[in-house]
Amino acid sequence: MSSIASPTPSRLQLYLQLIRWDRPAGWLLLLWPTLSALWIAADGWPGWHLLSVFTLGTVLMRSAGCCVNDVADRDFDKHVKRTANRPVTSGAVSVKEALGLGALLALASFGLVLTSNPPTILLSFAALAVTLLYPYAKRVLNMPQAVLGVAFSFGIPMAFAAALGGNEWSLAAIQAAVPRSAWALLLANLFWVLAYDTEYAMVDRDDDIRIGIKTSALTLGRFDVAGVMAFYAIYLGSWAALGLRLGLGWIFLAGVAVAAAQVLWHYRLIKDRSREGCFKAFRENHWLGFAVFAGTVLDLAMR
Repeated sequence: MSSIASPTPSRLQLYLQLIRWDRPAGWLLLLWPTLSALWIAADGWPGWHLLSVFTLGTVLMRSAGCCVNDVADRDFDKHVKRTANRPVTSGAVSVKEALGLGALLALASFGLVLTSNPPTILLSFAALAVTLLYPYAKRVLNMPQAVLGVAFSFGIPMAFAAALGGNEWSLAAIQAAVPRSAWALLLANLFWVLAYDTEYAMVDRDDDIRIGIKTSALTLGRFDVAGVMAFYAIYLGSWAALGLRLGLGWIFLAGVAVAAAQVLWHYRLIKDRSREGCFKAFRENHWLGFAVFAGTVLDLAMR
């Protein structure tokens, strides 16, 4: 008895696979620190306009980043079981199509940014440059996740610029709108990205060794689990200290405590370095960011 062939995916289905539409954890990891910064900068509710701009912009830019990443990594991904069937890697979507879709999504995101103010628009060019740089960082840097950390954290200074910026097109305008505390929050958030993307890299450790990719998991070696825990501790400790300096209180700290409890759970997931445990820890990280965001929002609302 002959088997029934599975239907060929439509172009739309392939494009949705390309941008990881079925995996919202990726854009949630970007969204929660960005919205936390937006609430802090606005000292509470930022308004529907800015909330819409940063929420939709985050989804669009993460999707565009997936297109660029899959094109850059197509020759590596075919040697990794988890990524071998990605649309670009398998040839179902051409490089030209993927780059065209990525450009369209980035332009749509830029259109949203144009509704904000000059400091935010200027910062968006730097954010785009880092996004394009990351896929190639793993060829030369022993810890390319640091570059990803900057890319995934750049919504923080942009949120401050959007909430506090004026109408001048200058570096001075950016400096006036984005305080040092915003850049410090970016640096602190970078360590969260190092934590969860090292967990992600631990999933593909054997494949990455074989094909020559550089990752934080390989760089840390047998100290990978300790490194992840240290990154979490730096992130939460720094974010808590900065939040207190910015006027947040005990409700915010309660959110940080909930996030810290999740870190302990993550340790149980990754301590044996199983692929399943490490991947689950990575996938569930957005709840950690949500806990910090919820604490921030509730604290500001209760003033």
